[in-house]
Amino acid sequence: MNVNTVLGPIAPEELGITLMHEHLLIGWPGWEADGVAARQSKEDIVTICVERMLELKELGLRTLLDPCPIDLGRDVEIMAEVSQRSGVNIICATGLYKEDLGAAPYFRFRGQFVDIVAEMTEIFVQEIRDGVGDTGIRPGIIKVATQAHRISPYEENVLHAVARASVQTGVPITTHTDEGTMGREQLDIFAAEGVDLRRVIVGHSCGSADLRYHVDLLDRGCYLGFDRFGLEIIQPDRLRLAALIGLLGVGFQQQLVLSHDCVWCWRGRPLPVPAELTPEWDATHIFKRIVPKLEAAGVSKAKIAAMLVDNPRRFFADA
Repeated sequence: MNVNTVLGPIAPEELGITLMHEHLLIGWPGWEADGVAARQSKEDIVTICVERMLELKELGLRTLLDPCPIDLGRDVEIMAEVSQRSGVNIICATGLYKEDLGAAPYFRFRGQFVDIVAEMTEIFVQEIRDGVGDTGIRPGIIKVATQAHRISPYEENVLHAVARASVQTGVPITTHTDEGTMGREQLDIFAAEGVDLRRVIVGHSCGSADLRYHVDLLDRGCYLGFDRFGLEIIQPDRLRLAALIGLLGVGFQQQLVLSHDCVWCWRGRPLPVPAELTPEWDATHIFKRIVPKLEAAGVSKAKIAAMLVDNPRRFFADA
């Protein structure tokens, strides 16, 4: 099966070194209401993103997955222009974000009158089959998110819709988790809807250093995203590395993918997080610092290549 990129379908063998969770552009719902915020032009955003993408390309990157869902300021035309100008493949997403930071008010209101699971499923399937709006750009993955320690009724509806859209289209799923929780429950809902769990990445699993949690998920056949490297204010990289090296040591290298969850541009005002709190939260961090640390710990080049090349390719090929 080919992989939908923002410039059209490609064979999985063409993906090469892949970062599986980065964001060119994010806008929290309501950003449009901030009339005081400086507005970046489309050209400014594209220029910033192309410069960063070319730096990554020099380090070997060939494909980037931007799993921005519909309700977080997604702009697939900007992704397409960045891909065209940089020569790096970009895979975009359909789907919806978690309740507290997504489009929940709209769907909760509609839920008083209609079946919102059916409506969400229709939205996701139509984007995958026909493209986003009138762009013709077709998502290659479906995104869903849950909050920490619980799944709200709204989020459960989105999980069911994402699962049904995946079963209907064959397009795989990537998830957001908070604090390394609720991965088991996400998989339970997907399995109940008939999803092949080999088509699922449980994202931000590096938010937990609990190996029991990790192994429970991996034993069900899914992939885990160790995809927030450099985001030290949420979880120290030392704990991410300790868990990752342990899982690699007992043979799970075929089910792990890597990334940073970086945000390159913001709609509205950027988050006022001092740079000194996240000095290594940059999309080059894995190539420049994490891979050398894995090698120093005795992780083989073959296992590193599995996480950056083989696993993304197999994930999309199996779908």
